[in-house]
Amino acid sequence: MVDRIVFNIIQVLVVMTFAPLIKGVLNKLKEIIQSKRGPSIFQPYRDLWKLFHKDEVVSEQSSWIFRVTPYIVFVTPIFVTLLIPVLTGYPLFFAFMGDMLGGGFILALGGFFATLAAVDTANPYGPVGASRTRMVGFLAEPVFMIVFFTVSFIAGSTIPYIVQKQWVTPLANFFDPSHILLMLAFLMLIIAESGRIPVDNPSGHFELAMIDESKGLEYSGRAAALMKWGGAMKFFVLLCIFLNVLVTPWGLAQTEALSDVLLAIPLILVKMFGFILVLVVIESSLAKLRLFRITEFLGAAFITSMAAMITRLLEM
Repeated sequence: MVDRIVFNIIQVLVVMTFAPLIKGVLNKLKEIIQSKRGPSIFQPYRDLWKLFHKDEVVSEQSSWIFRVTPYIVFVTPIFVTLLIPVLTGYPLFFAFMGDMLGGGFILALGGFFATLAAVDTANPYGPVGASRTRMVGFLAEPVFMIVFFTVSFIAGSTIPYIVQKQWVTPLANFFDPSHILLMLAFLMLIIAESGRIPVDNPSGHFELAMIDESKGLEYSGRAAALMKWGGAMKFFVLLCIFLNVLVTPWGLAQTEALSDVLLAIPLILVKMFGFILVLVVIESSLAKLRLFRITEFLGAAFITSMAAMITRLLEM
């Protein structure tokens, strides 16, 4: 039991340490494809270091919600890390505290407080981004529900470790039409929830076109660093759920030896790098959608998830 608690701590440290690196690699690859030099892959670390050493300015009009939100956004991905397979293919100490649906609610809690904080200071652009974010979340939540329902129907559980063993580990299940459709639907959810193109442009700073980025305009110093770090960890956690639970357990440690767990770190990063290449191709091939077209994108994700569920029912 002590070993599994230690492994949980290692998983949390891996998410905290490498989440900015994944973001840096993604940004660098996008710049290379656009024939630009771009920043270093370690630029997110420099940004966090700079923000942590800057003074923090807080509006006098803000309430406790604005002040506590950065800590909630930072902590919620860490809680989800305790529930999902990041490095190990077997359940750890806190694995059965919550399922995939519970993890989704925890991540949504951070987004909810970030939306309230954006409205709290009466910034003219914050409420615009907050309302758009809630619109995206409102459309994405039904897709989450159908995906989790289909997963629980097939695997008999929504615990990530059990889903992985019952559905993903047998290689034959990977090529099931329901599995492929479900992976496609969840990929579209990752794009929407992390504010990537075509739903949102994370590198754009035009206020009227912002969605996710506008929620943190009023933060500075340590609070801004926590918001950025928490957003990077949320993206890392979503990748772990997608790659380790729904796609393949390749790279995860299957024994309780410390050496195997440490070896899983570079293997998981390699797997994420492969996914980042796919994501870069998607973002470089598409343009940002207009606001009213986002409903069509998430509507397609909902239809895809429904098709996955219906296909599975017909296969039985």
